[in-house]
Amino acid sequence: MVKISDKIKKAEREGRPWWSFEFFPPKTPEGWVNLYDRIERMQQLGPIFVDITWGAGGSTSEATTNFVKTAHSELGLETCMHLTCTNMPVEMVDKALKEAYDSGCRNILALRGDPPRGVEEWKPTEGGFNHAIDLVKHIRKNYGDYFCIGVAGFPEGHPQSESPEAEIRHFKKKVDAGADIVFTQMFYDAEVFIDWGRRLRAAGITIPIVPGIMPIQTFAAFKRRTDFAGTIVPKELWDLLEPIKDDDAKVREVGTKYVADMCRKILNADLGIHGIHCYTMNLSRGTEMLLEEMQFVPTADRVKPLPWRLSLTQKRRAETTRPIFWSNRQKSYITRTRDWDEFPNGRWGDASSPAFGDVDALLLALPHKPQDAIKLWGKPHSLGNITALFARFCRGDLKSLPWSDQPAAKETTRIAEQLARINELGFLTINSQPRVDGAPSEDPAVGWGPIRGYVYQKAYLEFFCPPELVEPLLELLGDTPSVTYHAVNKQGDFRSNTAPGPNAVTWGVFPGAEVIQPTVVDSTAFQAWKDEAYELGWQWAQLYKETAPETYEVISRIFSEFHLVNIVFNDYRNTDEDAIFKPFFELAHRKGLSVANGH
Repeated sequence: MVKISDKIKKAEREGRPWWSFEFFPPKTPEGWVNLYDRIERMQQLGPIFVDITWGAGGSTSEATTNFVKTAHSELGLETCMHLTCTNMPVEMVDKALKEAYDSGCRNILALRGDPPRGVEEWKPTEGGFNHAIDLVKHIRKNYGDYFCIGVAGFPEGHPQSESPEAEIRHFKKKVDAGADIVFTQMFYDAEVFIDWGRRLRAAGITIPIVPGIMPIQTFAAFKRRTDFAGTIVPKELWDLLEPIKDDDAKVREVGTKYVADMCRKILNADLGIHGIHCYTMNLSRGTEMLLEEMQFVPTADRVKPLPWRLSLTQKRRAETTRPIFWSNRQKSYITRTRDWDEFPNGRWGDASSPAFGDVDALLLALPHKPQDAIKLWGKPHSLGNITALFARFCRGDLKSLPWSDQPAAKETTRIAEQLARINELGFLTINSQPRVDGAPSEDPAVGWGPIRGYVYQKAYLEFFCPPELVEPLLELLGDTPSVTYHAVNKQGDFRSNTAPGPNAVTWGVFPGAEVIQPTVVDSTAFQAWKDEAYELGWQWAQLYKETAPETYEVISRIFSEFHLVNIVFNDYRNTDEDAIFKPFFELAHRKGLSVANGH
């Protein structure tokens, strides 16, 4: 939980550019699901924060505050919450501020706001505030220096301003009242922006200026938005876009280069500006193209400070350790542990740690709508069909499984073929990681944490095992040096060859810091995870109960009878990538297992 102003100053000290994204609240539940999916993907682009708008007339106030909570707790994103005066008596303002505070949000964009829908002229709300400066003063009075407060800036001039000079004087009053940062309206004329920025600096206004950048997606959308906002469009840009206005791909390409050149001029204008704020319109491609064109590439520590996604709520801000079992189910883990009073920092606790709560029914839903899931996974009618699905996922040919709503992690690429082979033999893997022995923390596949560090991993596998192969496999594992395992069936019968307690399977060593152990294998946590893992298999079967009974029977049988097993190959210095897989191949040889018979 960091102020935007502090993040910007840190980037400036390190001599690197920064970028951030804006989203708006969708109107439907389905729209929210799609938006969260898109934000999770765009998170990999490395924004230093995201913000969410406040609907005209306060129409989306509840949705906005809910987004802030979700972004902090589940997505681990620093957020800035818009807050307007429109239709907002002071009681509603205070409620929104308290919710932002309680969720760990430390950034507010204080705006007067637009008129409510269907109303042309803005009018103050009884018992509310008339101007953004009143809102700034109210926040400072009640929360002191807790929030970083942003205000709006108008490079092309506010439509109600008497003169450019009067507008600068009014803006300085907002800064003197407590504003920390200024977000600008969109623009397409770099010279107009630079002139405005210089006038701000000449007036003694030194707070960070955040240029609001609208990527050009299509000609129709570009014209509609610039017409609505009255944005100045240089003749040069019209001349570039008009001849190609019916070719969306060409418009994006040409528009992206123009906007990127505009941004470079601003960043080189000696205004103390080192970043951009992208108005995404809830779309990803235009923003991705702009960042690519500007060669803005995030460092590993910005995208991945730990191997799992951080939660930025007040209680979890110091959390550094989690069980590996929820690597692909992070929202579920956060939900099941939300009532804990303390969270592991540095080391995982012992068996007396707080219990895991029941998982929310909504989080047990499959990652796709029923019709989409059936289209993706088909109607498998045999164990062989199921193993083929899992093998395709491991090879990167299938984008999700019930236990993972994202494609296979980049780090598993180096063991993808071995994973696919043991799945084809009947061992259905749902989680894995390769061994890593001192890879640089900047490594694009396995790196995480601060730069100039080194990261380590023990090889790990988690899978559903056919019941007839459990005993011979555990016997082989018991005879394999450096291997520890846990095994449990749906009824809860549990076996292990290791003493209770955590086994660190990921750790990192960084300059000037203690060793960090962010993921562990723990028997108590594994038994809590077991019910969730089996439940997801049952949910998968339910898709077919009415329409494909043969598929329903196959999947139901597998996730009623198969055992859930995890194994750790503790010798992370062993350079043989096949070491953790050899017991499976040995068992296949002894039992005559093959792909053809479903094992």
